[in-house]
Amino acid sequence: MTETLKIGIDLGSRKAKFALMRERDILRLADLDTIAFYKKYGSMVGDELSLDLAGSGIFTPEELAQAAITVTGYGRNSINLHGARVISEIKAHVAGARTQTGLADFTLLDMGGQDTKVAQVVAGRMVDFVMNDKCAASSGRYLENMAAVLEVSLDELSSHAEDPIALDATCGIFGESELIGQILRGYPLSRLCAGVNLTLVKRVMPMLKRFPSKKLVITGGVALNRAMVTLLSADCGMDVVIPAHPQHNGAIGCASLS
Repeated sequence: MTETLKIGIDLGSRKAKFALMRERDILRLADLDTIAFYKKYGSMVGDELSLDLAGSGIFTPEELAQAAITVTGYGRNSINLHGARVISEIKAHVAGARTQTGLADFTLLDMGGQDTKVAQVVAGRMVDFVMNDKCAASSGRYLENMAAVLEVSLDELSSHAEDPIALDATCGIFGESELIGQILRGYPLSRLCAGVNLTLVKRVMPMLKRFPSKKLVITGGVALNRAMVTLLSADCGMDVVIPAHPQHNGAIGCASLS
């Protein structure tokens, strides 16, 4: 019996992520800028957005013909993909975390481009979750904005965790003004970067305290921020686990459920 090919698609606010799996084996991962992907491969069919997956070259025509497809993300409900299954983001990310880590009991922290999700997983099942989607101040977009203010790359920003300055604004916009004020006070770049990373930790800690576990799995692009992970590990009281592919976790979760 031929093992089934499975495709997972996570249409995020910043990146569109794709995963091709056979059973539990990851065969291919890919990602494209979401807006560029829509512009190049999207078209309106009636009131729905249709995507030319074959034209994108991410998957072969044979793979698309054989594979079961599951979709999640911001664009999941506006996409017209014939035969595709649509699932919620939190379901996809929990499934991805389980697939990548093999854990059955953990707290999930997913930090995406524009929102943050925290879920508690017990015996392999999500029992509760909370989501911050009202403000991007605890997301990747916040880090992008702060890096732009500091005129550094995201990689440079993520390398500083020592002696952070205090940044207390809870709003991303006010946070920019506060950061500029601290720049004018002459603080060194390393402390300013560390302060930005610590601010992210401060914003997610109230969510994490609702769902204590022995293990904390961090997914999403922000999981690649080394300094934020270091600061969070010191504060959360849980063993932090970063899956091999944190940015593609939602797509992997979709594929695993296809």
